[in-house]
Amino acid sequence: MTKLTRYVLMLVLCVLSGVTASQDPGHVMVLADDITWGPASPKLPPGAQVAVLVGDPSIPGELYVFRAKLPDGYSVPPHWHPMDENVTVIEGMFTLGFGERVDEAAMRELPAGSYVTLPKEEPHYNRMRGETILQFHGIGPYDIIYVNPDDDPSRN
Repeated sequence: MTKLTRYVLMLVLCVLSGVTASQDPGHVMVLADDITWGPASPKLPPGAQVAVLVGDPSIPGELYVFRAKLPDGYSVPPHWHPMDENVTVIEGMFTLGFGERVDEAAMRELPAGSYVTLPKEEPHYNRMRGETILQFHGIGPYDIIYVNPDDDPSRN
């Protein structure tokens, strides 16, 4: 394969995937010890910390990767997202249920190393067992909409 052919193929793949040169952040390497944790969005229950590794989850069309550090017992009531949510469990136990009402018996355990894609607008809820670190990635904007608006801590 010639250099020109490889370049054209890479360009076509970038166009098909929606990646443009302006979105390319260059090489990004983040060592675990260098992660800086900060407060999470006010739309999440208190106790969560986040660290954005790449991009800005609030910008439409922008690739993002962020992590959330969640204490033992942390939970998020039934909610959905206007985009697909991609989650990798880095540490701890992520328990996940589906639907507009919490059903503890129906929740599935996802231990460290697990991955899940939650389709946009699918109601779900979760609880952490042990301190849990989750990694999220996708194309912005990232948002959370609660099934019951009274569960939204940013409204208080």
